[in-house]
Amino acid sequence: MQHSRRTFLGAALGGLVIAPALAGPAEAGTAWSRVPAIRRRIRPPRFPARTFPITRYGATADGVTPCTEAFRRAVEACAAAGGGRVLVPAGTYLTGAIHLADDVELHLEAGATIRFSRDPADYLPVVATRYEGVELMNYSPFIYAHGRTNVAITGSGVIDGQADATHWWDWSNDPPPSEGPDKRLLAQLAEDGVPVAERVFGEGHYLRPNLIQLYRCRNVLIEGVTVKDSPMWNIHPVLCRNVTIRGVTVDSPRGPNNDGCDPESCVDVLIENCTFDTGDDCVALKAGKNADGRRVNEPCLNVLVTGCVMRDGNGGVTVGSETTGGVRWVFAWDCEMSSPPPGARDPRQDQPRARRLRQGRARQGRRGRAGRRRGRRGRARLREQAHRALLPRRRRHRDHPPAGRDRAQGLHPHRQPRQPDQGREGEQQRVREHDRGRRGDRRDRVRAA
Repeated sequence: MQHSRRTFLGAALGGLVIAPALAGPAEAGTAWSRVPAIRRRIRPPRFPARTFPITRYGATADGVTPCTEAFRRAVEACAAAGGGRVLVPAGTYLTGAIHLADDVELHLEAGATIRFSRDPADYLPVVATRYEGVELMNYSPFIYAHGRTNVAITGSGVIDGQADATHWWDWSNDPPPSEGPDKRLLAQLAEDGVPVAERVFGEGHYLRPNLIQLYRCRNVLIEGVTVKDSPMWNIHPVLCRNVTIRGVTVDSPRGPNNDGCDPESCVDVLIENCTFDTGDDCVALKAGKNADGRRVNEPCLNVLVTGCVMRDGNGGVTVGSETTGGVRWVFAWDCEMSSPPPGARDPRQDQPRARRLRQGRARQGRRGRAGRRRGRRGRARLREQAHRALLPRRRRHRDHPPAGRDRAQGLHPHRQPRQPDQGREGEQQRVREHDRGRRGDRRDRVRAA
């Protein structure tokens, strides 16, 4: 794979603290020695050589006739036979929620499109799911599995969520109805310890479902498909083990919170050779939020991200938000990150974000040590991030412009510029001089004399 100057050559996270491991190569080298063992453990599931075309069960490829019942019958027949492939032939199929079963591979032929209904009623009854790190009963994700073993979504077709400014996405902001009141209600229910079965949302509420969510599953494969226009996060494995996401294209650049792939509280995950063009982070590692994250207390562990292209998105490989359960041993390498900063007109101004750590006061969890394979790209950024990580959070936010595509503006749009006091200004100057290998402190002392 050929890479431009914007290629990110490698990153690793693991352990308990961020900055100290950047001081020398020994710890980073030790971290990278874990990768082969993790890679050997991640194996995609295999399925019996039985095929169940959805057209056999009444599906019509006209993009208008609802095919929800045909998908349900095909999945049930496949599972009853001991597993196999539910085949989606070329054509466009309109459907509501699709629920997968054990040993079922949903396969889209070339030219096949699954087009999901825009009617929220087609995603009822409610199911056990997660919304931004908190468990609840809500609208079903569009493709969903819970507690299953050996499940897959494969092929070269398209999975189209059909969300737009007047369907699903309009729930993200005012004017009402919007998700704001429901988000606050859900957070309060979790803080109060209300059982998940009693946190019932769905009809009459406005918390958006994911396009693909596989929950508490083992041996998961998502390969080859194109996913687009999800209500919010596109691919969201939760509490899964042995997950392979390979050769997937996420084409959802306009939607709010349209993260590409968000493994949450998962163990042994491989994301490789994927292309992300998203309305939010491309890959975001998560592990529950606040009281619910502490209750479930499951970390996200052993994640490999390699050979991916991040064409657009807020962050390339990010940790958080929602990390209360902890995130450890995350490795990313040979990924190309080339999204431009807002307002940039000159491609040379592109500031790819190799890694971004997001942490709010109520969201923080355990994160790991960080190390990187060094290359032409990223040495200065590593030093800058190391020093920023060592600074107190409040000072870092006020005095240091964020890395990545916001840097052209100097400060994040929602932060007001502040004039640093003399002490902070001196500290910022020392960090800059140290990064450049200059002896700035001594010159400052000479000038002061």
